[in-house]
This record gives sequence, C-alpha cells and structure tokens, in this order.
Amino acid sequence: MRAWPAFSPEFTGALDDDAALLDRYAAEGQRFLDGLPAKGRRTEKEQDGADRTHEALRAARRAFLTHHTERLYDELTAAGTRRLTLPFLLEGAAERFPGLLPDPARMRAEEALSQEDKEGYEIDQAIFCAAVLGSPRAGTHLVETMLMPTQRAKGMLAGFRDTDRVDLDSVVVERHADAAHVTFRNGHCLNAEDNRLIADLETAVDLVLLDDRVRVGVLRGGYVDHPRYQGRRVFSAGINLKDLRNGRISFVRFLLGRELGYIHKILRGLLIRPDAGLWAERTIQKPWVGVVDSFAIGGGMQLLLVLDRVIADDGAYVSLPAADEGIVPGLGNLRLTRMTGARLARQVILSGRRIHMDEAESRLVCDEVVPAGEMDEAVKRAVRDLSAPAVSANRRMLSLAEEPLDLFRTYLAEFAVVQVARAYSEDVLAKVERRWQRSRDSR
Repeated sequence: MRAWPAFSPEFTGALDDDAALLDRYAAEGQRFLDGLPAKGRRTEKEQDGADRTHEALRAARRAFLTHHTERLYDELTAAGTRRLTLPFLLEGAAERFPGLLPDPARMRAEEALSQEDKEGYEIDQAIFCAAVLGSPRAGTHLVETMLMPTQRAKGMLAGFRDTDRVDLDSVVVERHADAAHVTFRNGHCLNAEDNRLIADLETAVDLVLLDDRVRVGVLRGGYVDHPRYQGRRVFSAGINLKDLRNGRISFVRFLLGRELGYIHKILRGLLIRPDAGLWAERTIQKPWVGVVDSFAIGGGMQLLLVLDRVIADDGAYVSLPAADEGIVPGLGNLRLTRMTGARLARQVILSGRRIHMDEAESRLVCDEVVPAGEMDEAVKRAVRDLSAPAVSANRRMLSLAEEPLDLFRTYLAEFAVVQVARAYSEDVLAKVERRWQRSRDSR
C-alpha cells in the first residue's frame, strides 16, 4: 500500500494562508487514515501506510509551527492577556487551526482505547506543546499560567479553612497547627500515580499554598491493600503501568501535566499575581517535607527531588526504574545529577540501581533516616525547622539558582516529544502487556 501523500505543503509564512493549506492537507491525510481498518485489525501493509501518513502529517505540522508558533499563541491568548491552561490551549488551537491538532471528539474516542490500539494522536499534541515550550516568550507564558491555582482548589478553600480537612478521591489534606499533611490514599495500587491522583495532588498542593495559616506542607503515602505490605504505609510505586497499558495515562493531564502542575508548584510556588514585578511578589511558596515509608519508586522518587526535607524509614529504598519501564523518569534526568553527581545518577537512571537507606549514598537523596517507630517525631522536628520565617525566602533563591525557569522550560520542550514517543514505542507496549498478563495470571 502506498502512503499518502507523495508531497509536502509549501508554507509561505502568511498565517491564514498557511493555516488553510494545512487544513486541506491534513483533512486529506485524515480521510486516508479513517478509511483504514482499526489499528489492531490492519495488515502489515496497511499499518505501514498509516505510519507513513502520520509521519507526513507530523512533518507538515512541525513546518507550520516553525513559521507560526508565537503568532498562533498570541492569537489564542489575546497577546498574552488570556491565561489558558494546557487543556484549554490545546482545545482552542484545535478549533482555530484545524489540521494542527486532533479535535476533542477524536481525542475522547482515542482515550477509550488501550495504549496499543490508539492511533497516537497524543504525539501530535506533544509536537504542539514542544513548539510552544520551545519559544522563550510563549513557553514562559504557558509555564507561568500552569502555576495558577485551579478552580477546584479555590472552590474548596473556604471549607478547608472551616474544617482543617479535605477528602479527595485519592488524597486527604489535614491541617495540624502550622503544617498541612497531604496523604496519598491510592492504596489499591501501592499509591501508584494515575490521572486521578495527579489531579487530586494538584488540588491538595494548591490548598496548602493558598491557606495562609499553613507554613509547611508534608507529603506522605497512606496505608495500602497489597498483601505484601498489608497494614503498612507506602510512599509511591510510581506510574500505574496497568493504567498505561489500558490507555488511561493521559499525555496532557499526566505525562506533561504533572510536571507543569503540582510538582512545579511545589518547587516554584503558586502564581497569584501574574502582573506583579518580582517573582517573590507574584507567587506564594512554602517549604515541603517528604516522608518515605517502604519505598519511593519512579514518580515517587522524582517527587522527592523538589522537596526541602526528606525523611525515610530505615528499611526503605528509592529508585527510578526508567530502563526497565522504557520511559523517561520525568525531570529526574534534570534534577538527580545535581544531588548525587553524574556517575550515581547514571547508575540509577540507566541501570536501575536502587538506593537503600542503609547505604551511605542514601544521604545524597534523603536528609534523615529513622526507624519506622520514630517517624512521626522526626516529621514534627522537620516542620519546626522549616517554619522559620526566612525559610521560604531562601528556598526561593535556591530554586532560582539551581533550576532557572528557562532551563525547566527548554527541558520540557524536549521531554514532551521524547516521553510521548516512548509511551507508544513497541518495547514499552510489549513490557506493559507482559506485566498485565502476569498480574492476571497471578489472581
């Protein structure tokens, strides 16, 4: 089967003309794709034709964005006067520039499929996100927009102030004096990260930062249901690979959204006055404590890298099993080296080395190791230490020195494309399928 098409559009640099050309070109390519059987039922030749068509369409989209990223971003955001978070930015771009991005209806249909049966329209979203993030002006505006508090958190703030507690689906937030304790309770999957947990954690982080009675945030895993860890706390098992296999890990809300959302808010603060001058005047920042019970794997370990104090039980370990999972460990590649040095970071990321708390190297990623029975007291000490008025100011300056916003932005521009490509790669699909089959067979 011959792929469609045999030529590429020639863009002139005139936005409206180029947008119309891309629309026609992409519509023809999409008709070719829609005329094929569903992905799982295609012959080898049909799939080869689909792959080549996607390559042609994505090359055209990249060429269009090379000419027009900042202009289209200005149009979508009214020259930066409108703050569109990533999901709304993508929806707006899909409506205003047909052919550049899949529309919401196509994405809803795609989300209902398992990962291996998807067409891969998230790759097109990643190309757009990478172009925006790669622009110093547009990318900075988007990064800052993603630091604004969610409407969900603002709606819950008064209730949290009244009761000192908010129960979300997979997270509970409780205030005790100067500290707000955020406890993960995705216990059915060892507190693994999924779309729901990511959304709940962003709401929880927003509440902690918005409540002016709170001086320190504390993150800890709750008790889990797994027979091996029954009655024990677990910090996090990382990405939920079962959900990845079943197509329930979203590029927008999870793979990119967690980095631009709650993790970045922990590191850099909540943007509450977008038009103020200095960053200190524009944001609320607070110190954070992480409490590692049992283990922090993958995304759990990534989270530790933005916290100000990490306390672990003496039987715990941390790891970034990127080589085994086949995906990129978030911003671990950016942040781990400055804590551990290059050699140990490569052992952890490229070879899957675990760091156990009884090893000397554990002090490079953890501040204090205590017996499980002494954990609560250690947390109280950490909260007292970090409640000092000067702590927030100094952590802000540390963040500026260690991870300038431009470094974060340019890393994410590359990460967006690399990570989504890994999520659709044959080796990752095969690995998550094998794990899913083993989990079914063990029931």
